[in-house]
Amino acid sequence: MRIGLVVNPDAGLGGRLGYKGSDGLAETARAAGAVDCSGPRVATAMLRLAELVEQRPLSEALTIIAWAGRMGETWLSQTLSQSTTAEPAWEVELVGEIGESTSAEDTAAAVKKLVKCDLDLLVYGGGDGTTRDIVAALSEAEAGELPIVGIPGGVKMHSGCFATTPRAGAEVIRAFLDGDLLPGRTEVMDLDEEVYRQGEWRVRMYGEAMTPSSPRWMQGAKEQVMAADESETIAALAEHINTLIEANPELMVIWGSGGTLREIARLCGHETTLLGIDISCAEWPEPLEADLNEAQLLEIIGRHEGEKLLLLSPMGGQGFLIGRGNLQLSPEVLRAVGLDNILGVVTPAKLLALEKIRIDTGDPDLDDEFQQRKYVKLLQGFRTTRIMRIEND
Repeated sequence: MRIGLVVNPDAGLGGRLGYKGSDGLAETARAAGAVDCSGPRVATAMLRLAELVEQRPLSEALTIIAWAGRMGETWLSQTLSQSTTAEPAWEVELVGEIGESTSAEDTAAAVKKLVKCDLDLLVYGGGDGTTRDIVAALSEAEAGELPIVGIPGGVKMHSGCFATTPRAGAEVIRAFLDGDLLPGRTEVMDLDEEVYRQGEWRVRMYGEAMTPSSPRWMQGAKEQVMAADESETIAALAEHINTLIEANPELMVIWGSGGTLREIARLCGHETTLLGIDISCAEWPEPLEADLNEAQLLEIIGRHEGEKLLLLSPMGGQGFLIGRGNLQLSPEVLRAVGLDNILGVVTPAKLLALEKIRIDTGDPDLDDEFQQRKYVKLLQGFRTTRIMRIEND
């Protein structure tokens, strides 16, 4: 069995800095202190795969074909250094090398070379931009039927070929190699980053890809939930939040991204950003701090002595409350806020398409803390909440 591996080492760099994507911004992000995101998450997935192979050996020997350096082999080496398995779970075959600086053209070149290596599966680390580059390269190489699995490591991940988490990615790979999962078609989605950075959410379909079908471990494509007028429901949600603020002027409200929360904030007297993370507090001279990155969030939250409330709206179709499009909410930020102070906000239309809540903080220990709670509270109207189960991957 043969797996190809390609990693976009620049994917996800802009997330904690509040960038709305990393395309063309890698050098800027690194200069601002960004650290690798995609590569370490691939290493996490491969470490889990090594554990699964040790627990139950594969029926055939496994070979991973990769590029030398940070587009592949670096993260496999990191896996081996962390693994406690007695024997290597796979052999590594290197097919080329690319320097420290990489581009979309390098990703395409790597994919086109990998598909000549008689692969059973192509695994990659990155976000939606990486997915588009890979799918385009597969099409040019007339290899569009090759199944792919994305290890989520970008700022934007709307496409249906991503695993829900790195560890879930390992489960998908193992089940696919065992023949327990069959490939199916899924949508390749992405946002227009230039428009996105200007505060407009515009997602489009760029094509299709083959990926192992697993409702449990694969996230599915992002859905834009369309519904009849929900203005009365949104007004009721805003009234509930306003009641909390009026009862406690020292309450710090941290506003997550999305149109629903932006409209609720507007009804509460704040012009928040559509795609950023904002903070308001009635007692402050300037009651709103807008479009904050991780460092700014930590600084503001750290000096606030009053109560805190983080409002988040789950992603339609996929159910992610944390880990998709809000990477500024790092594990450190979430711990500073406190898990008891997180409240989901949903409208009836979104609730109809929501079967479970998913959490992918980037920190396995924090993910476990969420999953041990089993449920998350969702506000669905004025003084009306429900609880929904947190998916355990």
